[in-house]
Formats: sequence, structure tokens, C-alpha cells
Amino acid sequence: MNPRSSFSIPFLYILICLFITPSMCQNLTATEIDVGVILDLDTYIGKMCKTCLEMAIGDFYSDHDDYTTRLVLHTRNATSDPVVATSAAVELLKNYQVKAILGPQKSRQADFIADIGNTTQVPIISFTVTSPLLSHLEIPYFIRMAQVDTSQLNAIAAIVKDVKWREIVPIYERSYYGSGIISYLADAMQGIGTRIPYRCGISPSATDDQILKELHKLMTMQTRVFIVHMLPNLAYRLFLKANEAGMMRKGYAWIVTDGIANLLSSMDSNVINSMQGVVGVKTYPPQTKELDQFTKRWEKRFHDEYPGTNHVQLNAFGLGAYDSISALAMAVENADIANSQFSVPAIQENMTDLEIIGVSESGPKLLQSVLKTKFTGLSGRVELINGQLPISAFQIVNLVGNDTISIGHWTENGITGQLPASNENSLSEKNYLQKIVWPGKSRIIPKGWDIPANRKKLKVGVPVKAGFSQFIKVETDPRTNVSNVTGYCVDVFDAVMKSLHYAVPYDVPYEFEPFETSEGSGDSAGNSDDLIRNVSTETNMQGYDAVVGDITIRAARADYVDFTLPYTESGVSMIVPIKGDNKKSAWIFLKPLKTELWITIGAFFLYTGIVIWVLEHRVNKEFRGTPSKQIGMILWFSFSTMVFAHKERVISNLSRFVLIIWIFAVLVLSSSYTASLTSLLTVQQLQPTVTDISALIRNGEHIGYQDGSFVLDLLKGLGVQESKLRVLYTPEEYDEQLSKGSNNDGAFPKGSPLVPDVSRAILKVMESPEMTLITNAWFRGQDKCSEEDMTTVDSNSLTLDSFKGLFLIAALASTSALFIFLINFFYENRHILASQVPVKQKVAAIAKTFNEKKEDAHVAAKKEKSKEEEIEMAARGEIHLTPGATSFSNSEEGLFSPDEGSSSPGPGTLYHALTVMGINEDRHRKYSFHSNSDSFLYDKI
Repeated sequence: MNPRSSFSIPFLYILICLFITPSMCQNLTATEIDVGVILDLDTYIGKMCKTCLEMAIGDFYSDHDDYTTRLVLHTRNATSDPVVATSAAVELLKNYQVKAILGPQKSRQADFIADIGNTTQVPIISFTVTSPLLSHLEIPYFIRMAQVDTSQLNAIAAIVKDVKWREIVPIYERSYYGSGIISYLADAMQGIGTRIPYRCGISPSATDDQILKELHKLMTMQTRVFIVHMLPNLAYRLFLKANEAGMMRKGYAWIVTDGIANLLSSMDSNVINSMQGVVGVKTYPPQTKELDQFTKRWEKRFHDEYPGTNHVQLNAFGLGAYDSISALAMAVENADIANSQFSVPAIQENMTDLEIIGVSESGPKLLQSVLKTKFTGLSGRVELINGQLPISAFQIVNLVGNDTISIGHWTENGITGQLPASNENSLSEKNYLQKIVWPGKSRIIPKGWDIPANRKKLKVGVPVKAGFSQFIKVETDPRTNVSNVTGYCVDVFDAVMKSLHYAVPYDVPYEFEPFETSEGSGDSAGNSDDLIRNVSTETNMQGYDAVVGDITIRAARADYVDFTLPYTESGVSMIVPIKGDNKKSAWIFLKPLKTELWITIGAFFLYTGIVIWVLEHRVNKEFRGTPSKQIGMILWFSFSTMVFAHKERVISNLSRFVLIIWIFAVLVLSSSYTASLTSLLTVQQLQPTVTDISALIRNGEHIGYQDGSFVLDLLKGLGVQESKLRVLYTPEEYDEQLSKGSNNDGAFPKGSPLVPDVSRAILKVMESPEMTLITNAWFRGQDKCSEEDMTTVDSNSLTLDSFKGLFLIAALASTSALFIFLINFFYENRHILASQVPVKQKVAAIAKTFNEKKEDAHVAAKKEKSKEEEIEMAARGEIHLTPGATSFSNSEEGLFSPDEGSSSPGPGTLYHALTVMGINEDRHRKYSFHSNSDSFLYDKI
């Protein structure tokens, strides 16, 4: 450069600053920061973003004229080629040492350029790349100023859930952009219980014929809901061919993702006509006054720059480009990187252009500054989380005519008609579905599936069996060779499908097809497992659409088919001979009670009788007498209570207490015995000879199984030798005429959308009288036992454990009464226990006293008074007491005899007699007694 010219420029700058405003002077002194822009300028999105970037530069620095830095854009056209885009990035870094790159436009381009930015530490800020395969967490210098594709999946899942579609098929571009979302879509559908039976990938380079071939393949399947995720150019070709194939008619449903939905209003008229009824999900920015004003300015400028372009509409990609300028400009100003350079290594041979470029010294600082930038832009709140914008609102649109009609809005709270909305309304409102015009100009929500065009009726397989025709019976007309299928399972299925017709807005025609070796042969082509394996799958499209019969639900079978709700009980039963009839036994009356219970009852009868005798012996003449009489009384009285036949009256209150408790116990025992004996005599007892299959296996017994049943595999799994197994066909081949307990269900292909509807229809039929009529029609009179028309019940004998509480109460009552009696008795005779005589004499005295009859209190008091009066009269000399002539002599009781001496106060002496009659030692102190051989004399002291 010429030194003179270099001197004149600053001088000219000073002169200009003297005549312009200070703010204009600051802009002229701002440091220019080179920024690269890589877009596909031959596309509508590229043109739109370029216009937005340029407008953003002018708008931002007009509002921030005090900034010391200013972004300078260097735009390159990538021509939709990842190689050209990569070359452009290297060229911008090499020639301009750009501090950041805005773009590129496609995911495949960004994959290369993001790695370059990571190597050179230059932030790559993209506002159109939405593939989840690119992430700031994996590539730190990649920043996404847009919504990642996965953020819209919750909105799509909400639509599918509200419509209750159970299967969807994604149609995606087989590229870096299209494939990245598929696994996330599968997770979202799984979360709402919707299956993806098939994934249709189409190459970006596919010809129209190849696209049409894929569409024809989809038409042969039953799913009629498609979610399209691909770049606009391929999507336009897809819908043109779908319309040509007749897949844009009534019954089909199409949902497009954000990349297509954002451009619905900008498409060619032919494409618009072929996409009528399509539902789309697109990013929804907040509707502000600033956005409205900018949209008008942008439309005017876009038409000025690109005249002749029709159907233009600003979308989220353009707003992201506009806000990217603001974010980067703020970050550059705050990072203070005006004088930063690239760190270039020493030049060596064989170095690549990328190695020669070096590393940006300001890269890490600028990256952190961008990540920390927060502001409110045209697209809404800009705040980067993990290097990308957080999930925002999405708008649900419907293409009707030339317009995209707003159907509703999705937020994290659900779908609602308008924003903002309260959480309550957004979670429950589903009226938006009524606004949608589906393909074929239909307002009826598509059911989501249909019988494939090449199969007009549902092909229902049924097993062919020799026996148990009540469930399934296949008869072939010998003249026409046409099979006629009847039976309980068929009638139930017919009733279910009839109920299904009234429950859902579609009809399901079907026909039964026997599972036989050849048409009309009548020979089964295999067992139930073989039949289930012939259900249609993705690899076996010619199989059955459903299976009806006595098919048992098993875990292994559920791996490849779906079962409906069962309409009969399931289980595995053994049919074995029964033991002899108990009613023929002469000792059946002993069966109601176990042996230990009989012994316990007898012991308690005896114990209770003894306790009653002890309590009543001294006061009740019924319980006195000779030893044999008293033993008989004990046995008679106790056992007579069993039939409440005792006639003896008890006097003691303790006896009454014991007797009440015991009679209650006897009442409970007798009632239980009667009930058990009645059950034994009136209910048929079927006692199996074998209750455990292990016993059969150990003994090497032969075991039979029903032909075609899964029980064969079950028995082999238990270790039964195949030589011990016998196949059975008809009920007549069984030892006893018992109905086989089988589980009757339908089996449908895995994930069939018919399963939930059919299961609900089964519930309705089971709750209706029709189920009873069907059951009676096929099984009336066949659910009885072979010997008696009554339910077989096993009545077990009563055990001691059932009455432990009752016996405990009776034992406590009897023992407590006996204990109280003994305490009172010994207390009354404590003088005997306290006397200084040998223990043997004490025991004899106690026994003698117990054996004596005890008078009641009134009589005893009267006698005592009479005796005291006699003694006083004798003391006054009014009477003379002689042995055998006074009440002191009691030969009947044997208390004493006149020939016994009086030297000791033992039994037979006057002292003893007075003591026994109640004249105790205290009274003895009042009298002095003398005796001779003929009479007793006494003096009053």
C-alpha cells in the first residue's frame, strides 16, 4: 500500500468526524468482525435466511450504535452439496479468518463443517439444522439456533394419542437428516402404546418409480396413518406420487413434521393440490407487534430481491437466522475479541489447508459468550440450553385448499385451541380434532387401518380337531368341497364382531378358513402352535389375519401374536379315577371329627363331671351315696349333657357356672358335628386317587393328553418319557366324562389394531344375555357329573385346631370353680390342718369332713343354738347328759363312741364332738368337762 494513501485515510477520517454526529463517528470506528455465512442460495429457505441475516445486521446496529464491534458477513452458496459447503468453510477460514460461521443449511453439510469448527475452535451457528444426530454435547463448537427435531415428537404423539391410532408408519428420508429422528419417534409412540409395524425409508436420489413402488407396498399393509419426515424437495415428489396412487383419499391420514409444515404455504400449486388434508406440526413463535412489522418489511424486501416468487411466507428458520445475528453480535461485543488472531503453526511440507489455518485464539472465549447470551428475539426467548434452544410451542396446521388452517397449539401442558391457555383446559380439550379436514375432504377421523386392497376379507384360521366338537367343528360338504365351521368359539366370535360393528365406525368382513393339510381334506395341518405361527407377519403376508378356537394364552405364544381378552377360564386339569364312596362305610358317623378331637371331647366330658361332683358332693344328696353310685353319677351327669338329658338339680353357684359354660361348648360341638355329618351324607365325595402329577411321573404311569394341545410340550418339559404319553381325541376316550378346562381366545398378528376393539367387544358380549344363550346352546346338560347331578364338594373332617378356643374357655371355667371351692373348703377346716397330729390323720380327717354332708347355713345355725341351750341347761342341773341320749352323740355319722377314752381330744371325745358341731376352743374356755365311764359331767368356769 502507498504510504501516502495510508496517511491520508486517517486524516480524512478525522475531517469526517468533525462534521458528523458522535454516534455516527462511533460506528465508523467500530472494529469489523468477519463472519462466514454458508447457505443453499438456490433454495427458498436459503434465500429467505439470507434476506433475514442482512436485515438483522442493519436493524441490530441501528439499535446498538454504541457498539465497538460490527459483524461483517461473507456469504457463500453451498448449492445443496456437502462438499461445496465444506470447501466454502475452509475458504472462509483461510482467506478471512472468520470468527464464526452462520449455517450451513443441511444436516449433512453441518456434519462436516461442525468438525472443522471444532478443530479450528470457530463456533458454527446453525438455524436450519435440526437433526438430533448433531449435538453441542458431542461437538462443543456446534450451536443450534433452532428447535431440534425431537422436540416436536411430543406434539405428534399427543395427536396420535387423542385420535387413538394404534399403529403408524413413518416415511422418512434415508439420509443424515431423516434417519436421525426415527428411533426417537419409536420411543415416543411406544410411550402412548402405538406400534410402528413398518418403517419406510426413501433415498433422496430415488426415482419416481421407486417412490411409487414403496407406496404400493404400503397399500398392501393395513396401516393407514403415515408420519412424513424428509426435506421439502423429496416430500413434494412423495405426495405427488401418493396422490397418483390413490393414497390421498378418505381413510388415510398424513402428518408432516416441522421441516415440511413450515413450507406448506410456499409450495407449488400442484403439490398443494396433492397434499389436501395433510396435518402438520411447526414451530410457533410468539405473535408480537415487532414480529408483525418485521414480516411486512421482509415480504417487501424479498419480493424486491427475488421478483416473480409466489407463495412466500416467513417461517421459524428465517426468524432463527435473524436472532442468530443478535446473539452473535452481543457475544462478540461482550467477549472483547476485536484484536484476536488465529494461531498458525509453522509451515511444513505436506500440510493440509486446515492445518495451515490454525486455531482461533478467541474461539473458546467467543463460544462461552454466545452460550451465555440471553434476550428476547423475534422467535421468542433466546436462551441456549446445552447449545440449543429449549422446547417451545408448536402449532398444528391443516392444509385445506390453498391455506394452512390453524387447528390448535401444543405446549408441554398438552394441546389447546388458542395460546395462552390454562393448564386445565389444555390437558382435556380435544375439540381441535373436529376442525381437521382429512384427506378426501372428510371430517370423519380415519380409523387408522384398513383391510389391504388385495385382501377384501379378514382371513380367520380355525383348528381342525377330531374331538370336542362343541368348541370348534369343521364339516366339509362332499359335493361342493366347501367347509362349514360351527361351534361355541365360532358363535362367540360372531357375536363379538357383531358387537364390534355397533361400537366402532367401521365394518370388518371376515371368513373362516380351516387349518388343514389341503382344502376339504379334513386333516389338521398341525397343532395349535403351528396354527398360531401361520398368523400374518411382515415376512408372511399370506398367513391368517386372526385365529379363533380353544387356544390357550401362553407366554411363548404371546411373543409373536397378540391375544384378546379371554372369554373362558384358563388352566390345566388332570382327569384321574376317584376313590370309593364314603357313604358305604359303617363308621361314617365317626368321620366328621378327627381322632384327636374325639379324645379331647371325651376327656372334657369326664373332667367336667368330676368337677361338678366335687362341687355338689357335700351339699346335694343327688351326688351322695355309695362309691359305685357316685362314680356312675359322675359319668351319667357329664355325658348326659351331650344331649341335654341331665335331670339332677345342682345347688352350688360354682356348679351352675361350670355347667353353663360346658353346655354352651357342647352346643357348639354338637352343631358342628351335625353339620359335618350332614355334609358327608348328602354331598358327593370325589376323592382323586392322584393329586400330584409328580407321583404319576415317579411311578411311570401312562399319561394321556388331548390331540393338538400344548399339554404335550408341557409334559415333556416336566420330564415325562414320550413312551408314556398317549394321545386322546374324543371325550369317549377319557376315563370319566369331564369337560376339558380350556382357554378360548382369538389370536391376532402382533400389534394388530383390532385387538383392543375386539377385547372391548368381548366384554360387552360377556356382560350380555347372549353369552348365556351361546353357552347353553353348546354345553347344556354336559356340565354335570357322571354319577350325580350335583356339585362335587370336598368336605374335610373337623380338627382339634378348630375348637382350641372353646376348650380353653371350658377348661378355665371348670378349673377356676374347682380352685375356688378348694380354697373355701380348706379355709373352713383350717383347724384340722393346724392341729398337731400326723399328716395321715389330717388327710383322714379332711377326707372324712369332705364326705360329710354339709348343711346349709340356716339349719346349721338352728342346731348350734339348740345345742348351746342344752349345754346351759345341763350346767344348771336341769338336765343330765348321758352318752347316746344327747345331741352330742351321733352314731349315724360315727363321730365318737362311748367306749373311747377321753384322755385326748381326738375323734370320739366330747371335745372333738363339740368342735365339729361348732363349739370351738373359744367356747371351751367357758366350761370344765369331767367324764366317767357312764356319763359326762361339766362345770361352768
